Amino acid sequence: MAQNILNIKVGTFNLMNLMMPNVKVYGSMHISPRDFEKKAEWINFMLNQMNADIIGFQECFHKEALECIIRQNRLYQHAEVVIGDETGDQPKVALLSRYPIQDVQVFHKFPQNSIISISNRARELVELPFTTFSRPVLKVKVLIPNYGVITFFVVHLKSKRPIFYDGENENNPIDLARAQVRSLMLRAAESSAIRSLLLDSLQGRDCPVVLFGDVNDTGNSVTSRIISGEVPQHKLPDNVKKNAWDVILYHVKDIQARRSYQDFYYTHIHNGMYESLDHIMVSQEFVTDNPRYIGRVGQVMLFNDHLIDQTFSNERPNKYTSDHGVVVCSLELDIERANKYRF
Repeated sequence: MAQNILNIKVGTFNLMNLMMPNVKVYGSMHISPRDFEKKAEWINFMLNQMNADIIGFQECFHKEALECIIRQNRLYQHAEVVIGDETGDQPKVALLSRYPIQDVQVFHKFPQNSIISISNRARELVELPFTTFSRPVLKVKVLIPNYGVITFFVVHLKSKRPIFYDGENENNPIDLARAQVRSLMLRAAESSAIRSLLLDSLQGRDCPVVLFGDVNDTGNSVTSRIISGEVPQHKLPDNVKKNAWDVILYHVKDIQARRSYQDFYYTHIHNGMYESLDHIMVSQEFVTDNPRYIGRVGQVMLFNDHLIDQTFSNERPNKYTSDHGVVVCSLELDIERANKYRF
């Protein structure tokens, strides 16, 4: 590899309810010391497979549990872990970094400019009652020596699980439809709020941005496209396109797919449906079509062998593994170009 290229790896990992043993969450859910040991062993196996420098985690109840596991791994003896405002009773996102962490921000509330309002019959604007993230968003600035700062966002959007209210019956088709719409509306509102947070880091700036996490939707879904932004139409003037490209994120799986003949990207199986819910997105600084690029997306790896399609198999998943696949992406950082365009 060229001397001026630094290769780092970033990954996203849904831990599926990582908690300390014998501590109850959600009222009664808990894990035994023996099952915690099994889960720790599996997580460390996955961490060894990933060998990533920076990892965004989802579904971590207790920072102590994650740190306990990481301390057992020789690859991460000097890594730093931050978590999005741990409460102990709700799952949070977290980030691990082998590189120095410069700044950490946690966002609970939607930015005011992202709150959605609609017009009613009287043509009055009514705000939708979604103003808070279901899981706080974590924003972390990481310093890569000789290269500069990369801003990372770790997200975990509302799942597709329907939101039922008291008195509603999940077997009632109308109640089910309304509950599904509530879930979709919240996830869409969260996407809009994340988009607003991203603009503060993307617009008119040369600091590269990476967003990773469980967005609970496919890459081409409306909610995912709200987060990443829309590619400008080819007929638009160049100056308009330039402003649009400045605030767009690109899915690493799509960048790799353009260089490949096959695509087997899925990170979750539910009722026989193979879905890609876990994503890594990068700003234009990592896209070589951008004349001022300062890095590029390398290999994208997916670890999903532990996922089981129960419509074809009688095998049941182990309760200490995750129900999500793990995504890892290598980023080839061009130090020479970074020094040219960032400083």
